[in-house]
Amino acid sequence: MTKKINVLVTGVGGGGNGEQLVKALRLAETPYHLIGADMTPLSKGLFMTDEKVILPPASDPDYISALIEVCKKYSIQALFTGSEPELKKVSEFQNEIRAEGIFLPMNPQAVITVCMDKARTMAFLKDNGFYFPATQTIRSRDDLDLVDTFPVVLKPSVGGGGSANCFIAQDADELRLFGIWMLNIYSEFIVQQYVGSADCEYTVGVLCDMDGGLINSIAVKKNILSALSNRLKIRSRYSGELLALSNGITQGEIGRFPEISAQCEKIALRLGTRSAINIQLRFVDGKAYVFEINPRYSGTSSFRAMVGYNEPDILIRKHLLGETIQPHFPYREGTILRGLDEYFIENAR
Repeated sequence: MTKKINVLVTGVGGGGNGEQLVKALRLAETPYHLIGADMTPLSKGLFMTDEKVILPPASDPDYISALIEVCKKYSIQALFTGSEPELKKVSEFQNEIRAEGIFLPMNPQAVITVCMDKARTMAFLKDNGFYFPATQTIRSRDDLDLVDTFPVVLKPSVGGGGSANCFIAQDADELRLFGIWMLNIYSEFIVQQYVGSADCEYTVGVLCDMDGGLINSIAVKKNILSALSNRLKIRSRYSGELLALSNGITQGEIGRFPEISAQCEKIALRLGTRSAINIQLRFVDGKAYVFEINPRYSGTSSFRAMVGYNEPDILIRKHLLGETIQPHFPYREGTILRGLDEYFIENAR
């Protein structure tokens, strides 16, 4: 085909999911005319697209109407949200957006609601027989006394991307110190058992079509001890082990890891996934202990595309262009390294 497909990607600020989606679509052989959107003109991703627009924040009452107007103005055929606030907002108006003839490859609102709340996610895993770290929801100081296994990770139930406002507590005194601090900020949070070690953490992407059929999966064995990918690391006072939390900048070995991916595919199908989800886990004794599910495209979308696993392009080709996509299609395996790059904008005088 020679006619370009008009695609809008929102939330394209530097380093986020929107920028990753732009990079992935740029790597595709399918011809795309990319329109980037963000709420500030100084967003790096805006300078990687063919056209750029400014949208209000997702919290603005006029956000959806402004989004639809942009879609009409640019004859948008496919829309991808690149930030979690927009994902949550747009999920509530999927029918209205699709009524405009726009392809919106997004999970059902029910899936997004479960996965954006870690307490609900753990309840889903428990109810369906999947593995997860022992988890306690904390709503008061008294709830902290219910935790009796250490070390543990304290994290917000909602939000907390990149391990923001997360702590590792090695004993009851540390748990109480960090827990009281978090109760001053959050009405509730969760405490999870610290499972496995720093060298057994994976992020697994599972891609389903918009009818719920499984397309493929891909995994990254994360190097979470490198400075660029680490949020927190501390030596255990009891075992000498290095305890660590990753941030949102993933790098490491990329490939099928079939023993892990097979477990995640079952989770995705049971969840009712449409489009993409990302499952964060520690792999211990042959079991995938899931501690988070992100109901969206990944912060690793671009380097998945580099190995031939281009999620946004695959869904457009299947559902807009009518191509047949081979389930479990082959892709390359190897190691992905990440760094920083810069973009200079000359002052307009």
